Amino acid sequence: MDELILNLKNQIIEALNLEEITPDDIDSDAPLFGGGLGLDSIDALELIVILEKYYGIKLASPAEGRGIFKSIRSIAEYIEQNRTR
Repeated sequence: MDELILNLKNQIIEALNLEEITPDDIDSDAPLFGGGLGLDSIDALELIVILEKYYGIKLASPAEGRGIFKSIRSIAEYIEQNRTR
């Protein structure tokens, strides 16, 4: 799971153009929205794209992502259970 978490951090940094942030700067258990990275609804759409592009996971709706996108670790756990790639 550690490799998946590192990959996710790198994919998020690239997709969201977080040039000043390194994977080590991101706490795997910190909230992605509100605190932690302070992401917004536009960023949530980018996370959905990452799930589809790299892991073959399609969410039925952005609302479904609320529970999944709590932290990097929660995304990694969801991917491990649902990935098709």
